[in-house]
Amino acid sequence: MPFYYELYRSSTLGAALIDSLNELIQAGHITPQLAMQVLEQYDKSISEALSSKVKAKVTIKGHLKTYNNCDDVWTLNVTNSSFKCDHETFTITDKVKIVACSNRRAGE
Repeated sequence: MPFYYELYRSSTLGAALIDSLNELIQAGHITPQLAMQVLEQYDKSISEALSSKVKAKVTIKGHLKTYNNCDDVWTLNVTNSSFKCDHETFTITDKVKIVACSNRRAGE
């Protein structure tokens, strides 16, 4: 079974899913094992949907303050950054943290 990052569980959608699953476990409607299966399916589905459906390219300009690579996960801290999508600036921030993961599946 391929490995999928759990990165998107901390998103708004992922947090809402976890809250709902916890309520269902507390009410006795599902088992913790089933909740884990649902979360694993969420990890797989969100990863595949983002890699196949999102076609927009984003350009980031700013000052790279720090960067780190550990186990094919890049962490970039950028200050005074601007983001452009399809040649339109849509946000300017003082600082932003970017976490980028390899899109290769396990065993590739």
